[in-house]
Amino acid sequence: MLARKSIIPEEYVLARIAAENLRKPRIRDRTRKARFIAKNGACNLAHKNIREQGRFLQDIFTTLVDLKWRHTLVIFTMSFLCSWLLFAMMWWLVAFAHGDMDPSTESTMNSTKWTPCVTCVRSFTSAFLFSIEVQVTIGFGGRMMTEECPLAITVLILQNIVGLIINAVMLGCIFMKTAQAHRRAETLIFSRQAVIAVRNGKLCFMFRVGDLRKSMIISASVRIQVVRKTTTPEGEVIPIHQVDIPVDNPIESNNIFLVAPLIICHVIDKRSPLYDISAADLALQDLELIVILEGVVETTGITTQARTSYVAEEILWGHRFVPIVTEEEGVYAVDYSKFGNTVKVAAPRCSARELDEKPSILIQTLQKSELSHQNSLRKRNSMRRNNSIRRSNSMRRTNPSLIVPKVQFITPEGSQSTSET
Repeated sequence: MLARKSIIPEEYVLARIAAENLRKPRIRDRTRKARFIAKNGACNLAHKNIREQGRFLQDIFTTLVDLKWRHTLVIFTMSFLCSWLLFAMMWWLVAFAHGDMDPSTESTMNSTKWTPCVTCVRSFTSAFLFSIEVQVTIGFGGRMMTEECPLAITVLILQNIVGLIINAVMLGCIFMKTAQAHRRAETLIFSRQAVIAVRNGKLCFMFRVGDLRKSMIISASVRIQVVRKTTTPEGEVIPIHQVDIPVDNPIESNNIFLVAPLIICHVIDKRSPLYDISAADLALQDLELIVILEGVVETTGITTQARTSYVAEEILWGHRFVPIVTEEEGVYAVDYSKFGNTVKVAAPRCSARELDEKPSILIQTLQKSELSHQNSLRKRNSMRRNNSIRRSNSMRRTNPSLIVPKVQFITPEGSQSTSET
């Protein structure tokens, strides 16, 4: 290595590498279009230039629930600290106005029947501790309020009411944040890719959805929307044009029984926005299919919604999902390791419109698929036969005991004949 490095100059090596990189064609990745709904269901939308910020304060509870956890915890802590400090200042003022802070009151208390407003409150620190004891109902027995000051009784009632309001708002906010509906949607999964294949003689758009929890989603329904940029005949540009597409469901209602992973199917017919799209045109389409799954959580009764989307690059033409539900010892088992696995199947590359106009295309495609399947089976059988013959020949060569011996037979005429047994 040292000799090679000394023979070839480093400048020559760098120049040669640069020349080779210049000769190689550089393929620039196509800029990926921003999708409206991310794969995890989050809306890829930024709100800018909102001038009426006061509208968020009008619905303060929803604003607190929508905040991030770190902001919620800071507000939770500061609300209690501020209330304790505020009422500690009020208790200190009450004690100061009554003369409880005067050092001479201690001797007067012992000699006469002088009664303070709050016992053992002689500094701001003791007033702060008494404020905490009043609001969180922790009494250690050292500080207590007397009937000497009516103002102190009023402050006690006011602090109890304010403390109950703060507890109700903040604890309710934290409960709603921990029991939000989108938390349940984390265990509702969709297949990473969607497929287009033939089902019941029709081209269908299909994807798979499943629930990882044993607690079910009641009255679950699936909706599909196509979002794309369109231009009206009047020249108006609609950047996010939403079109609902029907879901093929053998049940009259749109509800599904999500007890096991299901393949949701959309038949590409005349009502579908995918009716004029072929396999070659799919990669050039600027569209996004949004899938929305809604239902009621069985354990909490809260309505939840799970979302995902599929762009043109995530739709596989001529594929089908592999089955993942099997029966094992009287129990249906689901193998989630194959949840998004697909296999290639015979499917015409034309659009659904061309398939409706020329039904013979589907028949020819199926016939070609059957012939190719038969040819592959023949090749596979011939390869197995050849492999077995080669294996047997190799075993004969390697094992001498398998060699057939030659046996000589003598006939009455005296001639000899040789045969193998």
